[in-house]
Amino acid sequence: MVYGVLAGITWALETIILGIALSMAPFISTEQAVFLAPFVSTFLHDFCSAVWSAVYNGCRGNNKNVWKALCTRSGKFVVLAAVIGGPVGMTGYVLSIHYMGASIGAVASAVFPAIGAILAYFFLKEKMQWYRWVFLIVTLFGVYGLSYSPELEITNFWLGTAGTLMCAFGWGIEAVILAKCMQDPEVKDEYALQIRQSTSALFYGMIILPVLKGWGFTVHLFQGGTGWLLPIIALAAFFATVSYLCYYRAIAMIGASKAMALNVTYAAWSIVFTVIILRDTSVLSPMTVLCAVIVIVCGVLAAADFKELIAKKSEN
Repeated sequence: MVYGVLAGITWALETIILGIALSMAPFISTEQAVFLAPFVSTFLHDFCSAVWSAVYNGCRGNNKNVWKALCTRSGKFVVLAAVIGGPVGMTGYVLSIHYMGASIGAVASAVFPAIGAILAYFFLKEKMQWYRWVFLIVTLFGVYGLSYSPELEITNFWLGTAGTLMCAFGWGIEAVILAKCMQDPEVKDEYALQIRQSTSALFYGMIILPVLKGWGFTVHLFQGGTGWLLPIIALAAFFATVSYLCYYRAIAMIGASKAMALNVTYAAWSIVFTVIILRDTSVLSPMTVLCAVIVIVCGVLAAADFKELIAKKSEN
């Protein structure tokens, strides 16, 4: 459960930092740049994350094991999960941030645990007690309360909503597939992460960017004059990598539905970091503070199996 909460905290940091990158001049200079920004930034984000993952596994001497994991049947399903969670889910997430703002994008896309929990129930036979469903529903109401703020500007509601749906279904399906794959002892969470991020980056680089004719704009970003843009994206990718490592470990240890309920707390943490990092107090109100507390507390309770905790306490 600690890994799940840490995943939420670091993903909130990633959200704010990526939002800063998307607001910088290269991504808002022309209409073409505005259109390509979500796709190019996601490619760079996942590519950098794949590099961070490779460094992490390399330092631990696991690169050979990553290749072995990829060659297994479960490893190939991780590739499928990567396509669903990366090009579909991550693009939707960035669209949500781009058109609805960092804090709103974070809370809007947080509905994926509900979808994932339903899928986990049917495909992984992960049972959710009635009280966990209640806490999850209350968490989602808290997410809705966080997303409602008349002071915040939403540039394109429909594209933002489309991004939210892509993100919710993409990440929900991805978590269920990964939970099944990581039951294979040869596919550990850190191996799955490197496969996932590498697959996503390759899919973007070889399919999405060529189709959208976005390689010219992408190459232009490396030709200078972009200031701190690329280092900021690399920093966002670093926090994303840490978040994914914690999230995947939580999935492997406590299951998809519980891990997603904990990960959703990033919706509340993003409000906290919006105030601390961006100095934006417009997101603060009695309602947002109350809803942030609800999301964090009920998110944790939605992941808690009280019967299991009581049984373990009795054993001890």
